[in-house]
Amino acid sequence: MGGVGWRRLGSKLRQRWGWESRLRARGFSSAPAAPPPPHMESVGFIGLGNMGSHMARNLVRAGYRVSVHDINEDAMNKFSDDGIPTKRSPLEVSESSDVVITMLPSSAHVLDVYSGGNGLLGNGGHLGPWLYIDSSTVDPQTSRTISTDMSRCSLKERKGYAEKPMMLDAPVSGGVPAAEAGTLTFMVGGLEETYIAAKPLLLAMGKKLIYCGGAGNGSAAKICNNTAMAISMLGVSEAFALGQNLGIKASTLTDIFNCSSARCWSSDTYNPVPGVMAGVPSARNYDGGFTSKLMAKDLDLAMASASGVGFKCPMGSEALDMYDH
Repeated sequence: MGGVGWRRLGSKLRQRWGWESRLRARGFSSAPAAPPPPHMESVGFIGLGNMGSHMARNLVRAGYRVSVHDINEDAMNKFSDDGIPTKRSPLEVSESSDVVITMLPSSAHVLDVYSGGNGLLGNGGHLGPWLYIDSSTVDPQTSRTISTDMSRCSLKERKGYAEKPMMLDAPVSGGVPAAEAGTLTFMVGGLEETYIAAKPLLLAMGKKLIYCGGAGNGSAAKICNNTAMAISMLGVSEAFALGQNLGIKASTLTDIFNCSSARCWSSDTYNPVPGVMAGVPSARNYDGGFTSKLMAKDLDLAMASASGVGFKCPMGSEALDMYDH
């Protein structure tokens, strides 16, 4: 559908369901103001890891009819035990969904789920869902490749005002605690009219939505964010280690950092020192946190993307080397 068609769609969606005014009235609350629109009632969710499992459950709580898929049988059993339908493949998820959301570990997983055997873009490119949202952290090129592949597909039947299937890349920030609380930040790339249409669904899982531009720009924003976070975590950790070796308690340094120029997410929200802050990985022997392996993966995506546009990232490259070892 061309830009004019989707501008018309956005206008009609706002008129019919009053989404913009409802969103303002909610103040970005994660609780729905009304039942999901008819063409968004059934949501397929693929990827039930530390993040995806909480996101899927928040959709259930918000009143969406959710079905799920994961290659991990134990993860699926936790949902089936609660009466939530599980599917055997991505293609099977798509056959019962209006919208599909993916939350996967890597670019390779995303490409396989969308374009592999029994993938979401199967059935000869004649698709059931009208909207696909990938919240995985991947390189921008992967997001743009999937979006291009999607543009060649058609809908089996018209849903709402959509005439063709649409794609958003919408990675998140906030970590597992925000995924569980429904307070994630979404960085969204794709057509702006599609983003507007998807707002109620995204706000069932998050509290802040930021439109970043065209396809792949959400993924670009995410890897830039994680590059900054990776570097700042190293700096904060090194400063804490230095202070303790100089005889200053980590709790004292935390108080100083958090009311001074060193304040950042790594010090005031995700403090890396055990015994300083409750409810973070360092308080539970680093169990359930964002692993250095995943951080290295994200930095590798960022450095590869930088290389692709001829941009040098000396601090990012050094951080990648440290997380890798």
